[in-house]
Amino acid sequence: MIDIKLIREEREFVKENIKKKFQDEKLALVDEVYELDIKYRHFKAEADRLRGEKNKLSEQIGLFMREGKKDEANKIKEDIGEISSKIAKLEVDEEKLAQEIKEKMMVIPQIIDDTVPIGKDDRENVELERFGEAIVPDYEIPYHADICESFNGLDKEAAGRTSGNGFYFLMGDIARVHSAMLAYARDFMIDKGFTYCIPPFMIRSDVVNGVMSFAEMDAMMYKIEGEDLFLIGTSEHSMIGRFKGSIVKESELPICLTSYSPCFRKEVGAHGLEERGLYRVHQFEKEEMVVLCRPDEAMTWYDKMWQYTVEFFRTLDIPVRTLECCSGDLADLKVKSCDIEAWSPRQQKYFEVGSCSTLGEAQARRLGIRMKTDEGNKYVATLNNTVLATPRGLIAFLENNYQEDGSIKIPKVLQPYMGGKEIISPNK
Repeated sequence: MIDIKLIREEREFVKENIKKKFQDEKLALVDEVYELDIKYRHFKAEADRLRGEKNKLSEQIGLFMREGKKDEANKIKEDIGEISSKIAKLEVDEEKLAQEIKEKMMVIPQIIDDTVPIGKDDRENVELERFGEAIVPDYEIPYHADICESFNGLDKEAAGRTSGNGFYFLMGDIARVHSAMLAYARDFMIDKGFTYCIPPFMIRSDVVNGVMSFAEMDAMMYKIEGEDLFLIGTSEHSMIGRFKGSIVKESELPICLTSYSPCFRKEVGAHGLEERGLYRVHQFEKEEMVVLCRPDEAMTWYDKMWQYTVEFFRTLDIPVRTLECCSGDLADLKVKSCDIEAWSPRQQKYFEVGSCSTLGEAQARRLGIRMKTDEGNKYVATLNNTVLATPRGLIAFLENNYQEDGSIKIPKVLQPYMGGKEIISPNK
């Protein structure tokens, strides 16, 4: 949610930002909020004036009573009663207008960074940099589900019976690699100075509304029937929500956290679920990083965070590239975002394994997260980034460490989490 001062003082600037995101249907909202805000401030000013008048009259009651002038005192009491009724009506109007303004403001997109490329959708995202040599071996890399099945490590048929399409059983060495990668991701971020957390896996609707747009919520979130609770789609939701309504000391910033959680997503949309494989599923696990910092430090942290993910994947011998998200591909709360994509030697192309975003003050405004400074309380900036989301990360690992004999090479950094194994071999 943007600062309403921008609409009061720079309406055309806000409209230009909407045009950059190719959301012209939202342009009218800017003028609507502007007019509603004028009415709101008028009602508020009138209510404040009447409160001041009421206070002055209240002081006179005591004076008249001490002087024995009951009739005058009673007349003032009647006047105060009338003023109180007017104030009460104005307060109702204020609250109604404030809610209407808030609902419209939450739909107006965040102001994007000047460096964001302009484009309509993800087809116009821009490649930034490649890390590691994208090798295609001279032997065939099987489909990842076939690799898993050669280890007796995947059972989607049974998961279909227990849970339906979009779920899976991982078993044996494949399950162990999956868990080893998450444990390594945890320790990797702890070594970077982040505090490890395990958050709640369900959150209330007011937190959901604070961390994401309505369109994202409808497409992603599972609601718990009969309760004001949603299953998280990423631990960022809980981690940012933890600070709802908080005022942190400026000296405590930046707050750097890394969190593990299972994640649950409907995966509604054109992409659909993957019938055999694990690329797009309803349930996965994730190691996330979240930073709360001063707004002027947000871009510095943004660059640090995506670089951490690149470094993590390179230690697993997985080539990656970064892809800048264009304006039309940015979620409404984001200021700037890039995807980290892993190389698929089987498909001979890159695919998304993570995303890094700075959201400016958007989430902080929605959730009331501020920092205490010498100049008063100010909103913090929030950022989030995927360290590892798996089984998608598992796919990248299996393909890039697959050997000609069907075995999987275990990189040195992962061997301590695999009981010292340097290689795992398929079942004969």
